[in-house]
Amino acid sequence: MKFAFLIFKYFPYGGMQRDMLRTANELVKRGHQVEVFALSWDGDTPDGIKVHVLPQKGWFNYQRYQKFINAAFEQIKTGGFDYIFGYNRMAGLDAHFAADPCFVERAHKQRHFLYRFLPRFKWFAACEKAIFSHASKTEILAVSLTEKPHFQHWYGTQDARFHYIPPFLSPGRFVLQDKRAMRAHLRNAFGFGADDFVYLLTGSGFSMKGLDRAILALAALPESLRSNTRLVAVGQDNPKKFQQMAKKFGLEKHIVISKGRPDIPQLMQGADVCVHPAYRENTGLVILEGMACGAPMLVTASCGYAHHVADADAGIVSELPFDQAAFNRQFLEMRQTDKKPQWSANGLKYAQRIMQANDGSAEAKILIELALRKKAGTS
Repeated sequence: MKFAFLIFKYFPYGGMQRDMLRTANELVKRGHQVEVFALSWDGDTPDGIKVHVLPQKGWFNYQRYQKFINAAFEQIKTGGFDYIFGYNRMAGLDAHFAADPCFVERAHKQRHFLYRFLPRFKWFAACEKAIFSHASKTEILAVSLTEKPHFQHWYGTQDARFHYIPPFLSPGRFVLQDKRAMRAHLRNAFGFGADDFVYLLTGSGFSMKGLDRAILALAALPESLRSNTRLVAVGQDNPKKFQQMAKKFGLEKHIVISKGRPDIPQLMQGADVCVHPAYRENTGLVILEGMACGAPMLVTASCGYAHHVADADAGIVSELPFDQAAFNRQFLEMRQTDKKPQWSANGLKYAQRIMQANDGSAEAKILIELALRKKAGTS
């Protein structure tokens, strides 16, 4: 069968992007064809997979996204595709990879009501409705079911359209290396002292990942501890707002904000703590990745995968509703506690069970089954 994959932006360090490429490669390995349509592509083109990069212009992102969707479907119409799979929300998909929280729920709970009158809101809300409405036939591949009640509240989405994908961690990506060597690697990479205590935050979209919360917690540390404490944030985003925040608190020498890097597992293995204080996240794969690297975890309960930290006893989960003062105390506790070695061992053991449970083919198997159902006219 021939599959069309659609994604707005591809870059090699994004969790969703890596998932897309893994699934596409798995389908090709099973004898199927995959062509990827992307608005932008940063990185190498994979062997055996045709990539269509369709750049567009527009004053606003959503205008560029719509032009890309129109251009992609123009090519798809004549391409002889059996199944259309989208990693971003848009009309016309046979199936959608649901990695993000419910947009309309967030707009009502986290935004001023005037936001809902903006063209941007209306466009994204319409795209979400095209996927999740009761009248839609789009199948939903869900990496977490924490957002399912919100989608069903707003759209009445049928249970049968949700297909759960268990977490995947690549054993090849998370090969444990000498801890002392990884500590030195991280500190040398960013010019830190050998004995500096390092918190590591990874993930694109620093605003949603809660980098501001981590900066505030670092600023609240006692000076005696803060003097040799560092915070590293690695991901795809504009750092200016957070650099200004660091300057405001006099933390310029304590905080490094870096673009995406290929050595994230090594950095995680060298960090003293992995921190992920996201405002809201459907999953938060970096939580499991940090555990797989033996890092003690400090995360917020608003992440779908936060429960893994609690289940494994691999660190601290900051409960909801979020309280910055309480988080500051937990940030300090991570600095001082002697529980870190046990949390590290617990997280490693838990993550290794996950690696053994899912070989990374679950998503491809579901897509093949759904495509066969469509071809047989039983979907």
